[in-house]
Amino acid sequence: MNIQSKKLQERLWSAAEQLRANGSLKLNEISEPILGLIFLKFADVRFRKTKATIELDSKDAKSTRIRPISQDDYKSKGVLYIPERAQYSYLLNLSENENLGKAINEAMNSVEEVNIELRGILPQNYTGLSQKADENNRILITLLKNFNQIPDDIGGDSFGEIYEYFLGQFASGEGSKGGEFFTPQSIVKLLVEIIEPYQGRIFDPACGSGGMFVQSARFVENHTKGNKQVMDEVALYGQEKIEETARIAKMNLAIHGLSGKIATGTNSYYEDIFNSFGKFDFVLANPPFNVKGKDKNGQTVIDPARLQGDPRYYLGLPLTGKKEISNANYLWMQIFLSALSKEGRAGFVMANSATDAGNSEREIRKKIIESGFVDVIISTSSNMFLNVTLSATLWFMDKRKKGTKRQNEILFINAQDIFTVVDRAHKTWTDQQIQEIVAIVGSYRGEENSIKYQDIKGRCKVASLEDIRANDYSLNPGRYVEIVEKEMDNVDFEKRMKELSNDFIKLSSEALELESKIKEDWKKII
Repeated sequence: MNIQSKKLQERLWSAAEQLRANGSLKLNEISEPILGLIFLKFADVRFRKTKATIELDSKDAKSTRIRPISQDDYKSKGVLYIPERAQYSYLLNLSENENLGKAINEAMNSVEEVNIELRGILPQNYTGLSQKADENNRILITLLKNFNQIPDDIGGDSFGEIYEYFLGQFASGEGSKGGEFFTPQSIVKLLVEIIEPYQGRIFDPACGSGGMFVQSARFVENHTKGNKQVMDEVALYGQEKIEETARIAKMNLAIHGLSGKIATGTNSYYEDIFNSFGKFDFVLANPPFNVKGKDKNGQTVIDPARLQGDPRYYLGLPLTGKKEISNANYLWMQIFLSALSKEGRAGFVMANSATDAGNSEREIRKKIIESGFVDVIISTSSNMFLNVTLSATLWFMDKRKKGTKRQNEILFINAQDIFTVVDRAHKTWTDQQIQEIVAIVGSYRGEENSIKYQDIKGRCKVASLEDIRANDYSLNPGRYVEIVEKEMDNVDFEKRMKELSNDFIKLSSEALELESKIKEDWKKII
């Protein structure tokens, strides 16, 4: 991404954020309408560019006749047809006395009517941003003008980057809730780079806003030779429980020029919409962490009776002594593993606790390890995710390793000290840091153009199945990678503690004095 694109993204977000800050709207109330307008602007730009080309092609060079242009002309070029009343300039030039919310709702509906692949996807809640009609109009005019800053000559991928930037900003603002639908791009990029989805069916049973699909498509695009299109190489399948999130995912795919089958309003614990067993070449996912069978109030969250007989849970259910689901982590793992074809690969995010979990979870982990499919385990730094401050673990399964010398080996990587600080609460990986980790995996797999693998103290270790059995089937990288103790600065610890203690006493005393003064001043006022 160039500096100009980054500045544009920041400027667009700043205007949208200012709108929220100066009003009564909450972040989750404006996210879908804003993403919808970004999508409409994108579709409108592509439509107008294509319209000029089609009109030029429709002219008969030997006469003044012009061939009639239809919606099919646009569809043949993979471009959405945008009716006149849905075109961005039409909405932007409406009188301020018009009901702009109603006009945008009708615009979105008209786009869905002529583009059946978008039906039920575009937001149509633009009359409810404010209870006051004039305030609602003011908000929408501000947003339309804001996104009109996006230049018409911007590339399609730049629109995708703007959409993803806004997704990330909304997710960050939502905190832990945001982490339910958005996985940071650096994490997704590493997952994709390691499973290498060059060609085949890709499945995400907890697909959120569709980031795994978008990054997979980028990977394919970067490695495809000739005139092949991404969608000729891969097929995308997802399941998402929350309908609003599924709509955002579908818009995300469309704005990147992608298409896929995303089942909406489905609970992946119980529903296997695509009959996934053995069907997919690649699985990518960031499922919800540590979901218990019952919540704090004793209400059933996951009913084990409904899971009985499901072929996806072929290694058993993680049950407590009371026959309740102890933790869904090992349900998700079986969903991923069972979906893989004979040479399938999976990459997914897991809570650290899953590497050492005991009882029934340990028994399932033992079976997974003994199957020989676990390929790589990577521990990350803290604050890499929006919804988890602690570090997490990335798991990689590979059915291709069966029958190779790696069958009875697992690569452990300690990446806890690899990160770039974004702010006090967030960290990320740069492309260079991602490639540093990917290079280790490539060496371990003996991939072409990679250097010969060797264990690196504090960074990576290939453990044998015997090693893992000796460690009670733990997959915690810290058990195998010898962590290097970093030397402390030459500091007199006792002296420094005394200094800090004195500072604390002084600040506490000043705080008491200030509190006393405020009380006295308040008495004078009243």
